[in-house]
Amino acid sequence: MNKRNFLGLGGGAAVLAAAGALAWRGMGSAAGYEAWARGLRAPLAPEAGAPEWLRYATLAANSHNTQPWRFRVEGPAAQPQAIALAPDPARRTPVVDPDDHHLHVSLGCAAENLLLAAGLSGRAGQIESADASGVRCGFAGTAPADPLAEAIPWRQSTRAAYDGRPLPPAEVESLVRAAALPGVDVVVLTDRARLGRLRDLVVAGNTAQMNDAAFVAELRQWLRFNPAQAMARGDGLFSATTGNPSLPAWLGPLAFRLAYRPAPENARQAAQLDASAGAVLLFAQREDAAGWVQVGRASQRLQLAATRMELRTAFVNQPVEVPALRAELAALAGLPGRRPDLVLRFGRGPRLPWSPRRTVVQVAG
Repeated sequence: MNKRNFLGLGGGAAVLAAAGALAWRGMGSAAGYEAWARGLRAPLAPEAGAPEWLRYATLAANSHNTQPWRFRVEGPAAQPQAIALAPDPARRTPVVDPDDHHLHVSLGCAAENLLLAAGLSGRAGQIESADASGVRCGFAGTAPADPLAEAIPWRQSTRAAYDGRPLPPAEVESLVRAAALPGVDVVVLTDRARLGRLRDLVVAGNTAQMNDAAFVAELRQWLRFNPAQAMARGDGLFSATTGNPSLPAWLGPLAFRLAYRPAPENARQAAQLDASAGAVLLFAQREDAAGWVQVGRASQRLQLAATRMELRTAFVNQPVEVPALRAELAALAGLPGRRPDLVLRFGRGPRLPWSPRRTVVQVAG
């Protein structure tokens, strides 16, 4: 579930300098993109029922922002009996996610948002089933809203340097409580020695991936280089969300090829981890689609809790995605022999532009 920084200095500096002289014409504007993204994140209208719940579900965290889901509403839209979330095979990322692990984690994130959104309409929801075919959420009776739901529109994976300050123990405990779901083990790293070991694993994983031509080619498919491109596609990794400049669609791939190099990217990843207050590692107690869905739900809840506390989070999953590094990561977490599922860093830092999202019409049916 990584969101990559991809435009460093060095080899791409000349290209970026040339791009600065280009007009914004045809690329869209930052202000226009901000207005569009905020529209997708408007407060939920409780009386509208399922369409609004789906809109909130689409704002969930997901791998490469592929949004690998389809939703099917069962029953009247105002008061549905159930909503099924199915994987969208066209949005798989087989290189970075060959066993669909991240895909099912993404479905779990969306399912948690869906249940929380229903609660804003006063409806009680629960997971009725979760397996390789997807997730089915049932709705019956009433329930009070969970305060985490209020953070859904504002959550983001903030891929920037944080301020490096440690968090009070009570705030860290709040993150752990939010992620405490059955079937998920949560491990927090806040001491600098273990965070340093995690940093080294992230750098090792990043190096392995950047030297894998298939990984780089797959990543390139999901890059969006300017506001117009991000809005037209409604998905993918928009350059502004990593603090990078917008580029014309024809120039972006060239700049990526010139600037995406291991040394500057590893330095960036290391600096960002060093500036984080800590990291959270999540482990499913069962290694199958149902367990991965549960990890997604726990991760989403943790991120929403962080958002409510004005904390930032971002995925650093390289040592999860590179199989050779998983054993060392599990040992670092004190869970030898287990498969780690997700790694998030956290801390206080700036907001960045929102990621693009597809509309309800595009993901329903």
